[in-house]
Amino acid sequence: MLAKSPCLPDMGLWQNDPTGACQAVDSPEFLEVRNLIIALLIGALVGTEREKRKVSEQEVSFGGLRTFILFAQAGAVSAWLSIHLSYPWIFVATVAAISAIVVTGYVLESRVRPTEIGVTTELAAITVCLLGGAVMYGFVAIAVALAIITSTVLAYKRPLHAAVARISTDDLYAGLRLLIATFIVLPLLPDRMVDPWQALNPHRLWLLVILISGLSMVGYVAVRWLGPARGTLLTAASGGLVSSTAVSLSFARQSRIDPGRRSGDMLAAGVLVAWAVMFVRVIIAVAIVNASLVGGVLAPFIAMAVVAALLAGFLFWRGRAGGASEPPAEVQLKNPFSLWEASKFGLLFAVVVLVVALTRRYLEGQGLYIVAALAGLTDVDAITLSMADYARLGGDAHTAVGAIVIATLSNTVVKCGLAVVFGSAAIRLRLLVATVATLATGAAALTLF
Repeated sequence: MLAKSPCLPDMGLWQNDPTGACQAVDSPEFLEVRNLIIALLIGALVGTEREKRKVSEQEVSFGGLRTFILFAQAGAVSAWLSIHLSYPWIFVATVAAISAIVVTGYVLESRVRPTEIGVTTELAAITVCLLGGAVMYGFVAIAVALAIITSTVLAYKRPLHAAVARISTDDLYAGLRLLIATFIVLPLLPDRMVDPWQALNPHRLWLLVILISGLSMVGYVAVRWLGPARGTLLTAASGGLVSSTAVSLSFARQSRIDPGRRSGDMLAAGVLVAWAVMFVRVIIAVAIVNASLVGGVLAPFIAMAVVAALLAGFLFWRGRAGGASEPPAEVQLKNPFSLWEASKFGLLFAVVVLVVALTRRYLEGQGLYIVAALAGLTDVDAITLSMADYARLGGDAHTAVGAIVIATLSNTVVKCGLAVVFGSAAIRLRLLVATVATLATGAAALTLF
């Protein structure tokens, strides 16, 4: 074997490791130079974006590429001096001086062009100065990440403004209520059992309410962003995250307006897509609450989802092959989160959990299936979460899976009934066949697996 060569005495940044090999070391001087270069690159990154903005939009601004590099350099050098002189006020004074320069530039610019007042570039300049100092203080990774975020926020001005424009006041209030429920209400709830049967934990109940509300919010946002113009199937898929029942009812009513065979194919395909999404959503909810139960629910729910998706694909293909344009099927969905609705769902969930606990104590086994079938008539989420929690606390996993499947099948029958009552003949027969196929698949998968 070749002998490992030792480092030469004048190599400076190199030394011998325990095996005799020559390896690089980071001297303090090397790290300081590296950090200074990183600080300058941060200024160049943000400055490049500002320079491009000035050129593309013909803005008159005090800050461009060179200015931002100098701001970053000022922050880095002042931080370096503060460290070596053990006098942090040098960095503080530099940031204050940069802020004064920025404010002066803002005042002068506002006098020349009072109708185009903005502080984005000014705040970016102060941020770059602070990030340059943060690098020299050793927070390199955080500073680089924040510089990238800053440049991204600056560059995506129009998309961000367009996104905000699409948020209604009700959506904003709903988002704030969800944050209140998550970060204010949840920590205040007791994290212990509060009933004689040891079934109700307010903290855990509300946490599961937030989980379902969050999933519904994702679907609602998708519906708002996609819109009916994006197509029946995409609208149905995103709507299925909020409420597959709402999609079923909405599309059934739409079939009355356009009762043709081809339209019936398209609308039935949309309903089945919403059902398939609901089956997948159940798996996700179970995985979050009790990951060990996923193996049990996976086979029946994947089987039902595949059957629904295949039937949807066939109906969609037949409708498009016949030359039908996509019907303007719009799902009427309200924002899924309000404190009142969340409280009602939490109350429903608490009742289901309590009934499950009492049934487990006095009617173990078949009694849970009856509870699941009745609960599934109105809602799948509550019984799904309660049975997943039931298995997590030591209940029989097979019974829990069976109850979840039964509740889902019960809910599917209800949605089919809505389509039969409110839909046209074109959609009625298709969903009846799909319901029978789904029921048979779910029962077979539950029996076999």
